[in-house]
Amino acid sequence: MDDPTVALSIVLPCYNEAGNLPKIYAVLSEILTNQPGIEVLLVNNGSTDSSSAVFAELQATHTLPIRVVEIAKNQGYGHGILTGVRAAQGEFIAWSHADLQTDPRDILAAYEKLRQSADPEKTVVKGRRKNRPLLDEFFTSGMAWLSSATLGQWLHDINAQPKLFPKSFVALLDNAPTDFSLDLFFLYEAKKLGYTLLEQDVVFGKREHGEAKGGGTMKGKLKLVKRTLAYIFELRKTLKNSHGNHRTSH
Repeated sequence: MDDPTVALSIVLPCYNEAGNLPKIYAVLSEILTNQPGIEVLLVNNGSTDSSSAVFAELQATHTLPIRVVEIAKNQGYGHGILTGVRAAQGEFIAWSHADLQTDPRDILAAYEKLRQSADPEKTVVKGRRKNRPLLDEFFTSGMAWLSSATLGQWLHDINAQPKLFPKSFVALLDNAPTDFSLDLFFLYEAKKLGYTLLEQDVVFGKREHGEAKGGGTMKGKLKLVKRTLAYIFELRKTLKNSHGNHRTSH
């Protein structure tokens, strides 16, 4: 049952982030101490390092509204996020990374931007990364152009975090992919359904501990591009089929 006192739920998927967890808790403690009405869900997304032990130790030493959602076996980045999102109780929900390359405090700025919008229930906010290396910008711009041209919706900086949206949007994620294509699906659905899409500038920092799970290395970037390309064309095929069925039915 939802808790009406929770205005905002923050979902952070954590996969083998044991080295980052103490700092994550320190940053979250600063946020939660000064901001009532916020809960955080840390999704232990099938980690194979010492994350479970670190979570247990940290959870035992604080009384802040931080919940740990346990997933026994990793089933993908998107699956971890969706599991946390579906357990969230807030009126609005955000997801971001737990690697601290994206500052969780950016979520508060995005939340304020959403609250000040003309219709928060029909608005989503996404990050827009600043001060990135030229190679990263090249990959981002290329994927944005290809996604937009193929799907017929202008999409930019698809994998930037955070993503912030009203709880009513959760029902629209029932058929969402469970890998890194989730960000693309989310933005495409929002644009297709006429949601106002706002952007919050964020600075993408350097990872201190662990390894990037998405496109942090050249190998990771190429894998992410390959997965995203496959999903773009899969989604376009689905759209064509649905349009064809619609014409046939008439």
